[in-house]
Amino acid sequence: MNEEEATPTAAAQPAVSTPSTPAAPAKHCGNCGAPMHGPFCYACGQPEKGMIRHLASVMADVADTIFNVDSRIFRSILPLYFRPGFLTNEYFAGRRTRYVTPFRLFFFLCVISFFAIQFSLDLDDSTFNFVGEGTTGGIERAQSAAEVDTRLQAALEGLATSRAATGNRAKAVAKLDRAEADVRRKAEQRRSWLKRRDDAVAAGRAAPPDPDVDDEDIGTLSIDGTPWDPVEHPIAIGWLPAFANAKLNSMAQHAKDNINAARKHPSEAVGRLFSVLPQTLFVLMPLFALLLKIAYIFKRRLYMEHLMVALHSHAFIFMSLLVIVTLHLLSGWATTGATWAVPVLNLLRAAAWTWLPIYLFLMARRVYHQGWFMTTFKFCLVGFCYLFLLGFGLAGAAIASLTIV
Repeated sequence: MNEEEATPTAAAQPAVSTPSTPAAPAKHCGNCGAPMHGPFCYACGQPEKGMIRHLASVMADVADTIFNVDSRIFRSILPLYFRPGFLTNEYFAGRRTRYVTPFRLFFFLCVISFFAIQFSLDLDDSTFNFVGEGTTGGIERAQSAAEVDTRLQAALEGLATSRAATGNRAKAVAKLDRAEADVRRKAEQRRSWLKRRDDAVAAGRAAPPDPDVDDEDIGTLSIDGTPWDPVEHPIAIGWLPAFANAKLNSMAQHAKDNINAARKHPSEAVGRLFSVLPQTLFVLMPLFALLLKIAYIFKRRLYMEHLMVALHSHAFIFMSLLVIVTLHLLSGWATTGATWAVPVLNLLRAAAWTWLPIYLFLMARRVYHQGWFMTTFKFCLVGFCYLFLLGFGLAGAAIASLTIV
């Protein structure tokens, strides 16, 4: 037997069977039936994910859509604050994936900055020139000298509790000192009026008018010289439907109630104003872009390009406010310990305020590529017009804050 016959060939050897893993069933698009090769259908574009899934997954997608906080936020924040016009020019050049989108950046900084501003204001009724019933403990409602003394003591105890909670913060202590002086002054005025009232009654004369009685007509709208009344003399515009007139009367009633409440608790009115300011800026945003479109009409840029400039500009403004508020809080905390840091923080805060208009000016020049003279002229013109619109917007926000419950 020769060697070739003795050795079996590879073809003649029996094949070794290996267990095969069953292939996963192919996914098909629920809309058109085409095979799915990724998170989106290549035929109709429908995403594989729908809303019928776990709530945690849906909320994660919502948070990512709104905030999209990932590594791109760190590549966006520093250029936004220190490099005027850089992000906008990058967006126009098509390099968009590496940075947070302009609207998300604007929205994120708007929300964060308004929360920080409201936190830093630390408003109470003693911040204003008059003190409401919440601070005086209702002294202005006392009907006898003994009741004045009782309410004065309760108000002073409340202020003492607040003083103990604030520690040695100079600003808080000064506000509490003013509040205590106002409470004592209010008590003396009430005692004086009560004495005049009692003397007049004892002599058989008419009692003098109570100076602390609320003027119920304050904030009331007058129509044709007649005070507004929701029943006797309501708002009735002939060409408006009944439901619209009813809504106007409801808003007028809310405004009257809120104005009267603001006299006692002005800090609540300021809080309502801040609650509608973000919506006001959202409305003014496209108007600012329109101003840019008119000012740079010969540049032949699309309106959406000007809107990107407006979004980045406002995002920088909100970030500047956030920086200023942070420095303000750090300065307040430093007064209780590291007093050496207070001048440094105040200097940084002044620099942040100075950088704000300089940044916006440099941004306009680097984005629109015009000379110093034309940039200065248009910067001043657009700035003046926008401040005018902003004044109307703030007035509208104040009215809206009064007409909202």
